Amino acid sequence: TVVGAGVVGLSIASRLAVKFKGRGLLLLEKHNQFGRETSSHNSEVIHASIYYPRNSLKALMCSEGNRLMYELCKTHQVPYVNCGKLIVATDESQKEKLPALRNLAIGAGAEGVRIVSSKEAREIEPNVECVSALWCPTSGVVDSHRLMEHFEGVASTNECEILYGRNLVGITKKSEGGYTLTIQEQDGTLSTIDTKYIINAAGHGAPKVSALAGIDPVKAGYTYNPTKAVYYRVNKKKDLYPKALVYPMPAPGVVGIHTCPDLYGGMRLGPWDQWIDVSKYTADELDYSVPNGLESFFAESVRKFLPFVEAEDLSPDGTGIHPKYQRADQDIQDFIIREEKDKGLEGFINLIGIESPGLTCSPAIGKLVAQMIS
Repeated sequence: TVVGAGVVGLSIASRLAVKFKGRGLLLLEKHNQFGRETSSHNSEVIHASIYYPRNSLKALMCSEGNRLMYELCKTHQVPYVNCGKLIVATDESQKEKLPALRNLAIGAGAEGVRIVSSKEAREIEPNVECVSALWCPTSGVVDSHRLMEHFEGVASTNECEILYGRNLVGITKKSEGGYTLTIQEQDGTLSTIDTKYIINAAGHGAPKVSALAGIDPVKAGYTYNPTKAVYYRVNKKKDLYPKALVYPMPAPGVVGIHTCPDLYGGMRLGPWDQWIDVSKYTADELDYSVPNGLESFFAESVRKFLPFVEAEDLSPDGTGIHPKYQRADQDIQDFIIREEKDKGLEGFINLIGIESPGLTCSPAIGKLVAQMIS
């Protein structure tokens, strides 16, 4: 049983459905359709694997996911563009940090990354100002909805039963092995099913599902510390904006406000990440409201490398919530993907903190989890 029909849960279900066709695979989703949370509230970027430590799960999954994503999109007609990315240094102090960023990216498995001069950067994107930049040729953008449709179709075609509007509310470990799941429908009706495996791909709900299985999220280090990511829409001068993705130099723990082109002529700026006070917020009450009045802040954030941006060009667009587990004072933490055998939960596979670059990683995570189940 896979819990959660975001892009990662759908990818896992599609892989398992092909591998174990006719073996009673089930996908549970509390919403009435797939991808209602993180998977539909993001920048849709195909990441190149730049910022992650060598041999971390994020690096391994992102570099493999990047390759698999392009193969999948080409084979199955999922809309995408391989536009590349410029990470720009706007002064000499930032320029001095580019070699270290390049080496980090190479260690993380990014292909073809190289430092380019201001002149070369302007040849790639004439309206971008910088003193130097890191060019990442394998970055791109994907239609996340069509990607999820593809995964859902593969799972359904291969006899995975997908139950929407079903919330997992109880997990009981059976003495003979496996688990009994208690499932609540939207009218409150309860039912139970037995399963040998549980794959917890519930995103924001993953710590809660872990707790249902008897894991203390605090002791295990699976605490829920989400951030809210704000995006603003570009309404004017869109012809001046770059076709490639353009990012600032990263700060500790954040990649910064960048361009977010879509596949259909739109352009956003974001995300601006803010930590959420979890004492006033739960994973069951995701607040996607967009704060107003940030036009000048967003314009100023990108003006060093996009000097033509004005506050009046922008308007509030949308938000996303990132299901992080690290604290605000910690650097970017790795994914957790593990079978919880050491906690007495054989067959319970946990996916915790699957935030960015989770969309890019989804084909590789599906492949990895399928390999974990015999």
